[in-house]
Amino acid sequence: MFGLLTPCAHGAHKYGIDPSQWRAHMCGLCVGLRDGHGQLARTATNTDAMVLSMLTETQLGGPVARTEAGPCALRGMRRASVAAADSPGVRLASTASLLLGAAKIRDHVDDRDGSPLLRRPMAKVSGRWADGARAQAALIDLDVEPLVAAINSQGALEARAGATDSRPISLDELTAPTQLCAAEFFAHTAVLADRAANVEPLREAGRNFGRIAHLADAVEDLEDDIAHERFNPLAATATGVDDAYDLLRRSDTALREAVTEVGLDREPTVRWMLLDPLSSLLTGMGRDLGILAPSAHYPQYPDQYPPQNPNDPNRRRRRPNLLEGIGKFLVQYPTGYACVADHDRPCSGRRKKAWIKRMDCCDCGDCCCDC
Repeated sequence: MFGLLTPCAHGAHKYGIDPSQWRAHMCGLCVGLRDGHGQLARTATNTDAMVLSMLTETQLGGPVARTEAGPCALRGMRRASVAAADSPGVRLASTASLLLGAAKIRDHVDDRDGSPLLRRPMAKVSGRWADGARAQAALIDLDVEPLVAAINSQGALEARAGATDSRPISLDELTAPTQLCAAEFFAHTAVLADRAANVEPLREAGRNFGRIAHLADAVEDLEDDIAHERFNPLAATATGVDDAYDLLRRSDTALREAVTEVGLDREPTVRWMLLDPLSSLLTGMGRDLGILAPSAHYPQYPDQYPPQNPNDPNRRRRRPNLLEGIGKFLVQYPTGYACVADHDRPCSGRRKKAWIKRMDCCDCGDCCCDC
Protein backbone atom coordinates (compact mmCIF):
# COMPACT_ATOMS: atom_id res chain seq x y z
CA MET A 1 0.00 0.00 0.00
CA PHE A 2 1.07 3.56 -0.54
CA GLY A 3 -0.42 7.01 -0.11
CA LEU A 4 -0.35 9.97 2.26
CA LEU A 5 -3.52 9.54 4.27
CA THR A 6 -3.68 7.18 7.23
CA PRO A 7 -6.61 7.89 9.55
CA CYS A 8 -6.19 6.85 13.16
CA ALA A 9 -8.73 4.89 15.18
CA HIS A 10 -8.57 7.49 17.94
CA GLY A 11 -10.03 9.98 15.48
CA ALA A 12 -12.85 7.55 14.69
CA HIS A 13 -13.77 7.32 18.37
CA LYS A 14 -13.68 11.12 18.55
CA TYR A 15 -16.48 11.28 15.99
CA GLY A 16 -18.29 8.18 17.19
CA ILE A 17 -17.37 6.22 14.05
CA ASP A 18 -16.58 2.52 13.92
CA PRO A 19 -12.86 2.33 12.93
CA SER A 20 -13.67 -0.66 10.72
CA GLN A 21 -15.16 1.79 8.18
CA TRP A 22 -11.63 2.58 6.95
CA ARG A 23 -10.89 -1.11 6.70
CA ALA A 24 -14.14 -1.66 4.78
CA HIS A 25 -12.98 0.75 2.08
CA MET A 26 -9.39 -0.52 2.08
CA CYS A 27 -10.36 -4.18 1.83
CA GLY A 28 -13.09 -3.41 -0.69
CA LEU A 29 -10.53 -1.69 -2.91
CA CYS A 30 -8.05 -4.53 -2.46
CA VAL A 31 -10.66 -7.18 -3.32
CA GLY A 32 -11.87 -5.12 -6.27
CA LEU A 33 -8.33 -4.93 -7.66
CA ARG A 34 -7.87 -8.68 -7.17
CA ASP A 35 -11.14 -9.66 -8.80
CA GLY A 36 -10.74 -7.36 -11.77
CA HIS A 37 -7.00 -7.41 -12.41
CA GLY A 38 -5.33 -10.32 -10.60
CA GLN A 39 -3.50 -10.89 -7.36
CA LEU A 40 -0.53 -8.66 -8.24
CA ALA A 41 -2.82 -5.67 -8.69
CA ARG A 42 -3.58 -5.75 -4.96
CA THR A 43 -0.15 -4.19 -4.40
CA ALA A 44 -1.50 -1.04 -6.09
CA THR A 45 -3.85 -0.43 -3.15
CA ASN A 46 -3.60 3.28 -2.41
CA THR A 47 -4.80 4.79 0.85
CA ASP A 48 -5.46 8.11 -0.86
CA ALA A 49 -7.67 6.43 -3.49
CA MET A 50 -9.86 5.08 -0.69
CA VAL A 51 -10.99 8.65 -0.08
CA LEU A 52 -12.69 8.50 -3.49
CA SER A 53 -14.74 5.51 -2.37
CA MET A 54 -15.65 7.28 0.86
CA LEU A 55 -16.60 10.55 -0.87
CA THR A 56 -18.81 8.71 -3.34
CA GLU A 57 -20.59 6.81 -0.57
CA THR A 58 -21.02 9.94 1.52
CA GLN A 59 -22.63 11.87 -1.33
CA LEU A 60 -24.86 8.96 -2.33
CA GLY A 61 -26.29 8.67 1.18
CA GLY A 62 -28.65 5.88 2.19
CA PRO A 63 -27.66 2.21 2.61
CA VAL A 64 -24.18 1.31 1.35
CA ALA A 65 -23.29 -1.84 -0.55
CA ARG A 66 -21.24 -4.29 1.51
CA THR A 67 -20.00 -7.80 0.86
CA GLU A 68 -18.27 -10.46 2.94
CA ALA A 69 -14.50 -10.83 2.50
CA GLY A 70 -12.59 -13.93 3.51
CA PRO A 71 -9.73 -14.19 6.05
CA CYS A 72 -6.70 -11.98 5.42
CA ALA A 73 -3.41 -11.40 7.26
CA LEU A 74 -4.09 -7.64 7.39
CA ARG A 75 -7.18 -8.40 9.47
CA GLY A 76 -5.50 -11.01 11.64
CA MET A 77 -7.01 -13.80 9.49
CA ARG A 78 -10.55 -12.58 10.23
CA ARG A 79 -13.46 -12.10 7.87
CA ALA A 80 -14.89 -8.63 7.35
CA SER A 81 -17.75 -6.73 5.79
CA VAL A 82 -16.19 -4.61 3.03
CA ALA A 83 -17.28 -2.21 0.30
CA ALA A 84 -18.65 -4.13 -2.69
CA ALA A 85 -16.13 -4.48 -5.53
CA ASP A 86 -18.76 -3.47 -8.10
CA SER A 87 -19.84 -0.31 -6.25
CA PRO A 88 -19.13 2.95 -8.14
CA GLY A 89 -16.83 4.29 -5.43
CA VAL A 90 -14.63 1.18 -5.40
CA ARG A 91 -14.47 1.18 -9.20
CA LEU A 92 -13.33 4.80 -9.17
CA ALA A 93 -10.77 4.07 -6.44
CA SER A 94 -9.53 1.05 -8.43
CA THR A 95 -9.07 3.22 -11.51
CA ALA A 96 -7.04 5.75 -9.53
CA SER A 97 -4.94 3.07 -7.82
CA LEU A 98 -4.06 1.32 -11.08
CA LEU A 99 -3.27 4.56 -12.88
CA LEU A 100 -1.08 5.91 -10.08
CA GLY A 101 0.53 2.51 -9.51
CA ALA A 102 1.41 2.24 -13.21
CA ALA A 103 2.95 5.71 -13.14
CA LYS A 104 4.95 4.93 -9.99
CA ILE A 105 6.39 1.75 -11.50
CA ARG A 106 7.24 3.53 -14.75
CA ASP A 107 9.07 6.23 -12.76
CA HIS A 108 11.24 3.55 -11.16
CA VAL A 109 11.96 2.06 -14.59
CA ASP A 110 12.81 5.46 -16.09
CA ASP A 111 15.05 6.28 -13.12
CA ARG A 112 16.79 2.90 -13.62
CA ASP A 113 16.14 1.90 -10.04
CA GLY A 114 16.76 -1.67 -8.95
CA SER A 115 18.16 -4.57 -10.94
CA PRO A 116 18.29 -4.26 -14.74
CA LEU A 117 16.73 -7.72 -14.94
CA LEU A 118 13.54 -6.42 -13.31
CA ARG A 119 13.02 -3.38 -15.50
CA ARG A 120 11.36 -5.17 -18.42
CA PRO A 121 8.91 -7.13 -16.20
CA MET A 122 8.16 -3.92 -14.29
CA ALA A 123 7.46 -2.08 -17.54
CA LYS A 124 5.04 -4.84 -18.55
CA VAL A 125 3.23 -4.58 -15.22
CA SER A 126 3.00 -0.81 -15.63
CA GLY A 127 1.48 -1.19 -19.08
CA ARG A 128 -0.95 -3.85 -17.90
CA TRP A 129 -2.13 -1.70 -14.99
CA ALA A 130 -2.58 1.31 -17.27
CA ASP A 131 -4.76 -0.82 -19.58
CA GLY A 132 -6.67 -2.06 -16.53
CA ALA A 133 -7.29 1.54 -15.45
CA ARG A 134 -8.77 2.32 -18.87
CA ALA A 135 -11.07 -0.71 -18.68
CA GLN A 136 -12.12 0.18 -15.13
CA ALA A 137 -12.78 3.81 -16.09
CA ALA A 138 -15.06 2.71 -18.93
CA LEU A 139 -17.34 1.03 -16.38
CA ILE A 140 -18.00 4.37 -14.65
CA ASP A 141 -18.00 6.63 -17.73
CA LEU A 142 -14.76 8.38 -16.82
CA ASP A 143 -12.64 9.69 -19.68
CA VAL A 144 -9.23 8.66 -18.45
CA GLU A 145 -7.19 9.56 -21.56
CA PRO A 146 -6.56 13.20 -20.51
CA LEU A 147 -5.28 11.88 -17.21
CA VAL A 148 -2.99 9.36 -18.92
CA ALA A 149 -1.68 12.13 -21.17
CA ALA A 150 -1.06 14.38 -18.16
CA ILE A 151 0.88 11.64 -16.37
CA ASN A 152 2.91 10.89 -19.49
CA SER A 153 3.79 14.59 -19.79
CA GLN A 154 5.49 14.59 -16.39
CA GLY A 155 8.75 13.26 -17.80
CA ALA A 156 8.90 15.99 -20.44
CA LEU A 157 8.21 18.66 -17.82
CA GLU A 158 11.02 17.36 -15.62
CA ALA A 159 13.39 17.21 -18.58
CA ARG A 160 12.52 20.81 -19.45
CA ALA A 161 13.11 21.87 -15.85
CA GLY A 162 16.58 20.33 -15.96
CA ALA A 163 17.54 21.94 -19.28
CA THR A 164 19.60 25.13 -19.08
CA ASP A 165 18.63 26.43 -22.52
CA SER A 166 14.86 26.49 -21.99
CA ARG A 167 12.40 28.82 -20.30
CA PRO A 168 12.41 28.42 -16.51
CA ILE A 169 9.55 26.24 -15.35
CA SER A 170 7.49 27.00 -12.27
CA LEU A 171 6.70 24.70 -9.39
CA ASP A 172 2.99 24.91 -10.22
CA GLU A 173 3.70 23.69 -13.77
CA LEU A 174 5.63 20.71 -12.42
CA THR A 175 2.77 19.70 -10.12
CA ALA A 176 0.05 20.37 -12.75
CA PRO A 177 -0.33 16.71 -13.90
CA THR A 178 -0.89 15.53 -10.34
CA GLN A 179 -3.32 18.37 -9.72
CA LEU A 180 -5.30 17.52 -12.87
CA CYS A 181 -5.59 13.83 -12.05
CA ALA A 182 -6.67 14.40 -8.46
CA ALA A 183 -9.10 17.13 -9.53
CA GLU A 184 -10.88 14.89 -12.04
CA PHE A 185 -11.05 11.95 -9.65
CA PHE A 186 -12.54 14.09 -6.87
CA ALA A 187 -15.01 15.69 -9.29
CA HIS A 188 -16.12 12.29 -10.59
CA THR A 189 -17.25 11.25 -7.11
CA ALA A 190 -19.97 13.91 -7.47
CA VAL A 191 -20.82 12.65 -10.97
CA LEU A 192 -21.23 9.09 -9.68
CA ALA A 193 -23.41 10.35 -6.82
CA ASP A 194 -25.49 12.50 -9.23
CA ARG A 195 -24.60 15.68 -7.32
CA ALA A 196 -23.99 18.15 -10.14
CA ALA A 197 -23.63 21.10 -7.76
CA ASN A 198 -20.70 19.38 -6.05
CA VAL A 199 -18.61 18.78 -9.18
CA GLU A 200 -16.71 22.09 -9.40
CA PRO A 201 -16.05 22.53 -5.64
CA LEU A 202 -14.76 18.96 -5.43
CA ARG A 203 -12.67 19.51 -8.54
CA GLU A 204 -11.05 22.41 -6.71
CA ALA A 205 -10.60 20.30 -3.60
CA GLY A 206 -8.96 17.57 -5.68
CA ARG A 207 -6.67 20.06 -7.40
CA ASN A 208 -5.37 21.23 -4.04
CA PHE A 209 -5.10 17.67 -2.76
CA GLY A 210 -2.96 16.79 -5.78
CA ARG A 211 -0.68 19.73 -5.06
CA ILE A 212 -0.38 18.67 -1.42
CA ALA A 213 0.44 15.09 -2.38
CA HIS A 214 3.10 16.11 -4.89
CA LEU A 215 4.74 18.75 -2.68
CA ALA A 216 4.68 16.61 0.47
CA ASP A 217 6.48 13.85 -1.40
CA ALA A 218 8.99 16.37 -2.77
CA VAL A 219 9.71 17.82 0.68
CA GLU A 220 10.11 14.40 2.23
CA ASP A 221 12.46 13.12 -0.49
CA LEU A 222 14.46 16.32 -1.00
CA GLU A 223 17.64 15.36 0.85
CA ASP A 224 17.64 11.82 -0.52
CA ASP A 225 17.02 13.01 -4.08
CA ILE A 226 19.87 15.51 -3.87
CA ALA A 227 22.21 12.90 -2.42
CA HIS A 228 21.42 10.44 -5.23
CA GLU A 229 21.22 13.13 -7.94
CA ARG A 230 17.58 12.41 -8.68
CA PHE A 231 15.07 14.95 -9.90
CA ASN A 232 13.18 16.89 -7.25
CA PRO A 233 10.77 19.71 -8.12
CA LEU A 234 11.92 21.86 -5.19
CA ALA A 235 15.57 21.64 -6.15
CA ALA A 236 14.76 22.13 -9.86
CA THR A 237 12.85 25.34 -9.17
CA ALA A 238 15.09 26.58 -6.32
CA THR A 239 12.13 26.51 -3.94
CA GLY A 240 12.99 26.48 -0.25
CA VAL A 241 11.23 24.12 2.14
CA ASP A 242 9.74 27.09 4.00
CA ASP A 243 8.08 28.32 0.80
CA ALA A 244 6.95 24.80 -0.06
CA TYR A 245 5.44 24.35 3.38
CA ASP A 246 3.64 27.68 3.09
CA LEU A 247 2.16 26.55 -0.22
CA LEU A 248 1.11 23.27 1.42
CA ARG A 249 -0.75 25.13 4.15
CA ARG A 250 -2.47 27.44 1.66
CA SER A 251 -3.50 24.44 -0.44
CA ASP A 252 -4.89 22.75 2.67
CA THR A 253 -6.93 25.87 3.46
CA ALA A 254 -8.30 26.02 -0.10
CA LEU A 255 -9.22 22.33 0.03
CA ARG A 256 -11.14 22.80 3.27
CA GLU A 257 -12.98 25.80 1.87
CA ALA A 258 -14.07 23.76 -1.15
CA VAL A 259 -15.23 20.87 1.02
CA THR A 260 -17.11 23.31 3.26
CA GLU A 261 -18.82 24.83 0.21
CA VAL A 262 -20.62 21.54 -0.49
CA GLY A 263 -21.34 20.86 3.19
CA LEU A 264 -19.11 17.81 3.44
CA ASP A 265 -16.99 19.30 6.21
CA ARG A 266 -19.61 18.24 8.76
CA GLU A 267 -19.65 14.64 7.59
CA PRO A 268 -17.77 12.60 10.21
CA THR A 269 -16.21 10.18 7.72
CA VAL A 270 -14.92 13.05 5.57
CA ARG A 271 -13.32 14.71 8.58
CA TRP A 272 -11.84 11.45 9.84
CA MET A 273 -10.51 10.06 6.54
CA LEU A 274 -9.54 13.28 4.74
CA LEU A 275 -9.38 16.49 6.77
CA ASP A 276 -7.87 15.25 10.03
CA PRO A 277 -5.11 13.16 8.35
CA LEU A 278 -4.15 16.19 6.27
CA SER A 279 -3.92 18.26 9.45
CA SER A 280 -1.72 15.61 11.05
CA LEU A 281 0.46 15.39 7.95
CA LEU A 282 1.12 19.14 7.84
CA THR A 283 1.65 19.41 11.59
CA GLY A 284 4.14 16.52 11.60
CA MET A 285 5.95 17.85 8.55
CA GLY A 286 6.20 21.34 10.04
CA ARG A 287 7.61 19.91 13.25
CA ASP A 288 10.16 17.78 11.36
CA LEU A 289 11.25 20.77 9.29
CA GLY A 290 11.65 22.93 12.39
CA ILE A 291 8.91 25.28 11.22
CA LEU A 292 6.47 26.61 13.79
CA ALA A 293 3.31 24.68 12.96
CA PRO A 294 0.65 24.97 15.62
CA SER A 295 -1.88 22.19 15.57
CA ALA A 296 -5.07 23.12 13.74
CA HIS A 297 -8.19 23.02 15.87
CA TYR A 298 -11.49 22.40 14.19
CA PRO A 299 -14.96 22.23 15.77
CA GLN A 300 -15.72 18.75 17.01
CA TYR A 301 -19.52 19.06 17.05
CA PRO A 302 -19.81 17.19 20.37
CA ASP A 303 -23.62 17.13 20.26
CA GLN A 304 -23.60 15.49 16.87
CA TYR A 305 -20.66 13.17 17.35
CA PRO A 306 -20.56 12.03 20.99
CA PRO A 307 -17.03 10.80 21.73
CA GLN A 308 -16.42 7.29 22.98
CA ASN A 309 -14.51 6.82 26.20
CA PRO A 310 -11.66 4.31 25.68
CA ASN A 311 -11.54 3.74 29.45
CA ASP A 312 -15.21 2.76 29.65
CA PRO A 313 -15.26 -0.61 31.50
CA ASN A 314 -18.37 -1.61 29.53
CA ARG A 315 -16.60 -1.17 26.22
CA ARG A 316 -16.05 -4.51 24.53
CA ARG A 317 -12.41 -5.49 24.36
CA ARG A 318 -11.04 -8.10 22.04
CA ARG A 319 -8.02 -10.28 22.78
CA PRO A 320 -5.71 -10.67 19.78
CA ASN A 321 -5.14 -14.28 18.74
CA LEU A 322 -1.89 -15.86 17.56
CA LEU A 323 -2.65 -15.51 13.85
CA GLU A 324 -3.51 -11.86 14.32
CA GLY A 325 -0.20 -11.26 16.07
CA ILE A 326 1.68 -12.93 13.22
CA GLY A 327 -0.30 -10.90 10.70
CA LYS A 328 0.54 -7.64 12.48
CA PHE A 329 4.25 -8.49 12.67
CA LEU A 330 4.59 -9.60 9.04
CA VAL A 331 2.10 -7.30 7.32
CA GLN A 332 0.56 -4.55 9.42
CA TYR A 333 3.70 -2.90 10.74
CA PRO A 334 5.65 -2.95 7.42
CA THR A 335 2.70 -1.48 5.52
CA GLY A 336 1.65 1.07 8.13
CA TYR A 337 -1.81 -0.47 8.50
CA ALA A 338 -1.33 -0.91 12.26
CA CYS A 339 -2.21 2.74 12.89
CA VAL A 340 -5.82 2.02 12.03
CA ALA A 341 -5.99 -1.38 13.67
CA ASP A 342 -8.46 -1.74 16.53
CA HIS A 343 -7.19 0.33 19.45
CA ASP A 344 -8.02 -1.23 22.80
CA ARG A 345 -5.88 1.06 24.92
CA PRO A 346 -6.07 4.82 25.41
CA CYS A 347 -3.35 7.07 24.06
CA SER A 348 -0.20 6.94 26.19
CA GLY A 349 0.31 10.71 25.95
CA ARG A 350 3.81 10.43 24.49
CA ARG A 351 5.21 10.03 21.03
CA LYS A 352 6.68 6.68 20.09
CA LYS A 353 9.51 6.13 17.64
CA ALA A 354 8.11 5.43 14.19
CA TRP A 355 8.59 1.98 12.67
CA ILE A 356 8.39 3.59 9.25
CA LYS A 357 7.60 7.04 7.84
CA ARG A 358 4.48 8.59 9.37
CA MET A 359 3.87 5.59 11.64
CA ASP A 360 3.46 8.15 14.45
CA CYS A 361 0.18 9.27 12.92
CA CYS A 362 -2.09 10.03 15.81
CA ASP A 363 -4.01 13.30 15.71
CA CYS A 364 -5.19 12.99 19.31
CA GLY A 365 -3.17 15.41 21.40
CA ASP A 366 -0.26 15.33 18.88
CA CYS A 367 1.06 12.13 20.35
CA CYS A 368 1.18 8.50 19.40
CA CYS A 369 -0.76 5.52 20.61
CA ASP A 370 0.22 1.99 21.45
CA CYS A 371 -0.61 0.68 17.99
